[in-house]
Parts: sequence; structure tokens; C-alpha cells
Amino acid sequence: MRQFATNLALGLPGLSIPILGAALSAYAIGIEPRNIAYTDTDLRLPHLDPVFSGYRLIQISDIHMDTWTGSYMLPGIIQKINAYEPDAVVITGDFANSHLAESVPGLVDALSQLRAKDGVFAIAGNHDHWSGIEHYQAILEQSNIIDMRNAVHTIERDGVPLHIAGLDDCHVLKHDLKAVMAQMPQDGCAIILVHEPDYADEVVKTGRFDLQLSGHTHGGQIVLPVIGAPTLPPLGKKYPSGMYWVGDMQLYTNRGLGTGTPPVRFNCPPEVSIFNLYPQRS
Repeated sequence: MRQFATNLALGLPGLSIPILGAALSAYAIGIEPRNIAYTDTDLRLPHLDPVFSGYRLIQISDIHMDTWTGSYMLPGIIQKINAYEPDAVVITGDFANSHLAESVPGLVDALSQLRAKDGVFAIAGNHDHWSGIEHYQAILEQSNIIDMRNAVHTIERDGVPLHIAGLDDCHVLKHDLKAVMAQMPQDGCAIILVHEPDYADEVVKTGRFDLQLSGHTHGGQIVLPVIGAPTLPPLGKKYPSGMYWVGDMQLYTNRGLGTGTPPVRFNCPPEVSIFNLYPQRS
């Protein structure tokens, strides 16, 4: 499917410009936003204890229920996530674009079905604040999801800790890294959820986290051959998609499930990220 899109972008012989434009538009609106990629990645974290070897962490982000053309697929995506039998699931912000109140019932119906051994964790994104943070809170309360805004949650195996931390949204200046660090135990592997990926440049200065998980960018939604993504949001321009090293911390930017406006994707399919965590080799 992605090769088909690339061929269209390069121009197929015999296709007139209007026909090519119509085909590209149909693909970007009607096909790729529904073409979910399940990326499966093994990660080695330097402070992860062997008792957590093989720990399965699944990330979704940027559902944008009100503008995502494939929103009807969310229950099926949740079922597929559950089939992976995750140890934990994290949601890294932006549950809707601008109509979060209207999206609450559909989101609760789907997200309340998520199942993970150690829980489901979430942070807010900029759109969650802009469209009413009280609706974000209602979704989490009704779906039994743990709110990780400026908070730390510790998971234990045989008395050994694994810490999940989260920041409130950086773009609207609700984040409080100092408050998170005040809650953070000194020992044990730590993972942090931050909606905006570029804030990794500040997080890494703490020297405390092995991994940051982010969203926000949607991968650019439109990624052109050679050029890349023409448009990226604030705090999402440096680390727009995929895996990065920021100092000695790993960062993964999820492309999100939904879209902003316009509701299109090209060469940038929506994503569910599956991470299998292992200790660093000795």
C-alpha cells in the first residue's frame, strides 16, 4: 500500500494531473488514515532489572476521535491490543481535536475495554486542554485509566521497581518536571510519558530516564519523498517520528492514530507501538 502511494507521488505514466490528484486525494483521505501500522520494537534499557525482561509496553497516541476518518475502527484496535496481552498500555495525549465533550461516549466505550496486567496510563495533550480538560478527566475516570499528569507510578516484580512517570502538557505550560523529580525514587528503571517529543532535550538533563514516549506530531501526516514532512507542530520539529537517542536516553515518537485538520495522511500511516523491554546486555 505504501509503495502504491509512492508510485502515485512520483507520477504514473499516462496519468493526467487531474486524475493523479484525484487518486492521491482518495488515498490520503480514504485509505492511509485507516491503514494502522503495528510496529514491534525490542528495546534494551540500561537500568531495567532482569525480572522485567520481556515486559510488553504498548503505546497509542493522538486518537483525535472527532477528526480521525477511521475512528469507527477504534474498538477493533483495542481488541487487537488486548490480544498482545500487554503488561502496560500508555496513551500519550490528544484524545480529540476540538470536540472532546462530544467524543467522550465513544472514547469511553472503546478505551474502557483496554486490558493490561499493570494498568493503562495516560497524559493529556494540548488539544485536551484546549477542548476542556474536565472531559479528559471524565474519560479516564470512566475508563479506569490512571492519570499520569506530573505524576509517578511504580510497578513491582518480586520487590523490584519499574517507574512510569508522566508530564502534563508542555505546549500549554502545564508540565512540572520538578514535581515529577521530587516524586521519583532514586533506584529503578524509569520511563516518562511526554506529549511533545522535543521536550526530551530538557528531560535528558535529569539523567534519570531510560526512555521517553511521545506523540503530538502525527509524524507530519504528509511525508513527501526527499522533502519529508512539510509541516510539523511546535515542540515536534526536532524528533518528529520513530526512535532517537537524546544523550543517553532513548525517545520514541509515535505517529498517532488520528489526524488533525485536514484529516489526511500520506506516506505516514497511523501507528500502534509495541515495545518489548529487555535489560542492557552485560
